[in-house]
Amino acid sequence: MENIFSKALNLEFLSLNEALDLYNNASITELMVIANKIRNTLHPNNIVGWQIDRNVNITNSCIAQCSFCNFYVHPKSDNVYITTLEQYKEKINELYSLDGNQVLLQGGLHPKLGLEFYSKLFSDLKKIFPDLKLHALGPAEIHHIARLDKTTYKDVLQKLTVAGLDSLPGAGAEILSDRVRKTVSKGKCNTQQWLDVMREAHKLNILTSATMMFGHIETIEERMEHLIKIRDVQAEKPKNSTGFISFIPWPFQDEGTNLQQKENVYNTTTSEEYIRMIALSRIMLPNIPNIQASWLTVGANTGQICLQAGANDFGSIMIEENVVSAAGAEYSFDKEGIQKAIKEAGFTPRLRNQKYEYL
Repeated sequence: MENIFSKALNLEFLSLNEALDLYNNASITELMVIANKIRNTLHPNNIVGWQIDRNVNITNSCIAQCSFCNFYVHPKSDNVYITTLEQYKEKINELYSLDGNQVLLQGGLHPKLGLEFYSKLFSDLKKIFPDLKLHALGPAEIHHIARLDKTTYKDVLQKLTVAGLDSLPGAGAEILSDRVRKTVSKGKCNTQQWLDVMREAHKLNILTSATMMFGHIETIEERMEHLIKIRDVQAEKPKNSTGFISFIPWPFQDEGTNLQQKENVYNTTTSEEYIRMIALSRIMLPNIPNIQASWLTVGANTGQICLQAGANDFGSIMIEENVVSAAGAEYSFDKEGIQKAIKEAGFTPRLRNQKYEYL
């Protein structure tokens, strides 16, 4: 164990067996200490970043039909919507009034919305709001658009970047195991496709993030394999590319989902388990600069402890988050509350942008 600790502190890549050894045999205190030392090596300050942005769902129509999602509706449902330009204007003006200038644009895999639609949407938004930052779509959507338009990931990403895409979220990763994905997200891209979209984004120097939704049907080994796959794609990126700027793990939210009701799968992730995963994420991903604690799904108190366990970021106040909230995530922050929580944990809050530049 001491040898594994030493390798971790030297920012070396740990093997799958070493990761499992840490998970199974290291105490939470040991993991927190090691992860916090790594955090201090990468970020030798007492600063915790936070952000103001707004989630806007482009559409709720989706053919993926993920078993953990209560937000989507069938494309033929009477409740399908596509957000209009006037609605975007209203939402973005409200965002600006709250001192934010970034929107997280995501939605379902609509069977008829292709590259032309998204290119025009991004271009129209940038014409109206020239300084607006578009943190938009994700590998599942890029794969879906490429399939609809019978083109390549590179072509889709290049055209969306020209239209105004600023960065690509790491959404839709869930667990990067095809065994798991066949149950929880069978209509989305597979593991290889998700990773390949990110590889292409990194070649184009598009800023990305990575995520993991855990605590459902995956094994501990599959969690660790997920981390290693993310780490290895980051190691492949061109030197001039940032690649994955952050990693955000969060526990499955089960309330009312098909995974809960039809598969009898519940979120059993405790606060201690989440803190362990934050620490292991920091230890296993030495080449990804930032680890974000998901206060939205675990609450302020657990999130604060994560700041002592390797996390250096508290994410966004997340104006208008719909997807995980629809499955039971009930926590919320305004800009005063998120800063207060960071200060209470013993850190200095700093407003940042998606590039992790302090404002």
